[in-house]
Amino acid sequence: MLLWRVSDFYIYIRQYSEYWCHMNFRHLKFFVATAESGQVSRAATQLSISQSAVTSAIKELEAELGAPLFVRSAQGMELTEAGRDFLASSREILEKLDQAKRLTQKRSPVKGTISIAATYTVIGYFLPPHLDRLNQFFPNLDIRISELNRESIEEGLLSNRFDIAVVLTSNLNNPEIETQTLLRSSRRLWAANSHEFIRQGKATFEDISKQDYIMLTVDEAAHTTMRYWSLSAYQPNVRLRTSSVEAVRSMVANGQGVTILSDMVYRPWSLEGKRIGTAATDQGIPSMDVGLAWRKGIELSRAVNSVVEYFNETFLAPKSH
Repeated sequence: MLLWRVSDFYIYIRQYSEYWCHMNFRHLKFFVATAESGQVSRAATQLSISQSAVTSAIKELEAELGAPLFVRSAQGMELTEAGRDFLASSREILEKLDQAKRLTQKRSPVKGTISIAATYTVIGYFLPPHLDRLNQFFPNLDIRISELNRESIEEGLLSNRFDIAVVLTSNLNNPEIETQTLLRSSRRLWAANSHEFIRQGKATFEDISKQDYIMLTVDEAAHTTMRYWSLSAYQPNVRLRTSSVEAVRSMVANGQGVTILSDMVYRPWSLEGKRIGTAATDQGIPSMDVGLAWRKGIELSRAVNSVVEYFNETFLAPKSH
């Protein structure tokens, strides 16, 4: 789809000035993040801001619109009918803004080919929007993506088959590979929204062990799960092992078991539209870390350095709000 011209964007905004004159785009961004994550705390984490900033923005939007956007409960934030309508409009406005910003940004003259390896979870839940932005910033850079498991990625980096990888850095421990963590995604208990754990907001590992457990296996998730369970006196009662995140999501939403997974792959609903809630646990759970990896000691090309700098500026540079 062709990008809008900047003039088209401003015409679009003027058409909606009655609605947006007292609001700013940051308010819309905070609202959309909360609607998609289902919780103010999770939205704040994703945006790297305080929960109070998100809460204030939503209250200001609701006051301006004269209608509640969410129903608030111990389980999270549920969109009202007005909230669902407003979400569609907010997404459209933010998309047009993003398109306009791309047109005004200077595009890099960097040329070349770069080979990037990534794991299943990274490709499914992290990388796509960044590939789109990289294509916008570096139109002359040919980025080639390969999806592989961790072992194959490590082998490919060490044999120079790949220039760089975007992986779960929390799964890497090869001393010959350099890593740079960009994002730490907390792991929480998932259960059907009506489950007692969600109503309580917290569950012990002892209580979780008495429930049917849906075990995700992709990207060494099962190995990681058993590693932190081994620190407790209990074991999960595994009902199903599956490599499909959507299968886990559906079974949990339908009350057929619980699981513990990261916020990065969390969505507050299943494919059937049933709600999924999250709760804290009594035992600390390691985060799922996402970042870059490359062979230690090599000199990165200009093209590779450009991609590394993009991720550094996106995730590691100080943010002002």
